[in-house]
Amino acid sequence: MRKTVSFTTLGCKVNQYDTQAMLEAFERHGYAAAQDGAHADVYVVNTCTVTGTGDKKSMQLIRRCKRRNPQAELIITGCLAQRMGEALRDTGARLILGTQYRGRVVELLEQAIAQNTQTVAVDGVENVPYEPLTIHSHEGHTRAVMKIQEGCDNHCTYCIIPSVRGSVRSRPLNAIREEARALAEAGFRELVLTGIHLTSYGRELEDRPTLAQAVEAACGTWGVMRVRLGSLEPRVATDAFVTALRALPQVCPQFHLALQSGSDSVLRRMKRGYNTRRFWEAVCRIRAAWPNAAFTTDVIVGFPGETEEEFSQTLAFCKKVGFARLHVVPFSPREGTPAAAMEEQIPEAVKAERVRRLIALGDELAKRYHECFLGAEADVLLEERQSDGSVMGYTPEYIHVRVSNGEPGSLVRVRLDGLTQEGMHGTVVE
Repeated sequence: MRKTVSFTTLGCKVNQYDTQAMLEAFERHGYAAAQDGAHADVYVVNTCTVTGTGDKKSMQLIRRCKRRNPQAELIITGCLAQRMGEALRDTGARLILGTQYRGRVVELLEQAIAQNTQTVAVDGVENVPYEPLTIHSHEGHTRAVMKIQEGCDNHCTYCIIPSVRGSVRSRPLNAIREEARALAEAGFRELVLTGIHLTSYGRELEDRPTLAQAVEAACGTWGVMRVRLGSLEPRVATDAFVTALRALPQVCPQFHLALQSGSDSVLRRMKRGYNTRRFWEAVCRIRAAWPNAAFTTDVIVGFPGETEEEFSQTLAFCKKVGFARLHVVPFSPREGTPAAAMEEQIPEAVKAERVRRLIALGDELAKRYHECFLGAEADVLLEERQSDGSVMGYTPEYIHVRVSNGEPGSLVRVRLDGLTQEGMHGTVVE
């Protein structure tokens, strides 16, 4: 009987990719993915440490896996494992794996079992090469996340990620083409290119390929209908970048530009390297090429010293941009970052109230954006059949659409008839 492995993943799309790569490594060694709810022989928790909430959820899931099957082997990997390393021995995990050696996860686990030891495979992240993980499938039927970049050199004052993910490393263009081809052959029609700091793609490689060239490499694969980009910073949206992407019909006009704050004084304290003027210029360049483009973003509320006036500036700027979706989080001090030691830390109650106000604005902006499409037709890539028989999919702008009929994996023309809590519902017209 084949041994089974169960994965739990927290955090970003990069973690999702890393999880899939490790799952495929287990499958190559004869393991099977455990069914939902079933006990497994091996539990893998791929952790997040971006915020205190990420730490808390990671530890809760680690304890839950241990309770579910005390005899099972436990692997802790990801950013929290990289940050805490030896301190996680008390969890009883057989293998503690940071943000390296994920391609050797099965080898390291079986070696630790054979030697009856507990292994902590966590090394420093300075000057490490890009780990060439690969995937050939992904959870779901139509869309696959493809990691093309790792690490970040920005060192924003609030962010712990450079210390757990290391400096910028990029995937060569030929490797991007190869994996895109494998995923297309496996039936995936949309690829989401992601990285820790996607905007920095290619700058450390010898031939210095650009992010636009990486997108072109993915788009040049037969069978790929759509290519979507992960989180970007406004400085990437130069005239040359926008022109290059506009020439690629597979590129989806949905851009996640990380704002973090709509106050220039807060952005300076964050050391984000741009201001709202530059952000607005990036939005205008993109809108000139894709008038109906969707802009999504992240905003941190309650950064140290944030005044009510500065928060009001964020509200006003979000309204000005007209974001299609806001991801709002309260500031979470990370030990070892400059922001954690800043004076004027904002009380939790004030953060919570500001989060509530900004989420409410985000809901209003999302509704306004969706209303612009009422009665229009759009191409919807169907992804998943729902329990009521309807099928869910997404437009190029990443509008969640539900239709009454259709086959997952197909691209259909849909008339967008009305709004739903998640997005819109429509009727297949072609």
